[in-house]
Amino acid sequence: MSSLLAIVVLFSTMSFAIDMHYCGDILVETAVFQKVEGCGMEMQNPQTKECSITKKSCCTDEQLVIDGQDDLQLSLDTISFEQHIFITSFVYTYISLFENLEENVTLYTKYNPPLVVKDIFKLDETYLI
Repeated sequence: MSSLLAIVVLFSTMSFAIDMHYCGDILVETAVFQKVEGCGMEMQNPQTKECSITKKSCCTDEQLVIDGQDDLQLSLDTISFEQHIFITSFVYTYISLFENLEENVTLYTKYNPPLVVKDIFKLDETYLI
């Protein structure tokens, strides 16, 4: 249970960015935690001052930043009594789900099967003619 809580705290406080590269209106590439490489159609800036004509590039880069929580406060005073009961019963039933049996219990070892006098499957057969 504590590892689950640690994972929840980790992902709620973690920040990350998603970079997207559009060529025109079409999404070409996405990247998480790194910059996108692009599609190779970006326009190069001219090295000389003689070329004064500039054309707008069809490619755009967008970045979506998802910020995590900065302040994490857990106060047990704000939890009601009914929530306490629910949490304790949930934890108790969750832990008891994974308890292993010490040995394989077979409840039918002393059970004698009934004696078969007639073939029951033959009594219930129907034939389409």
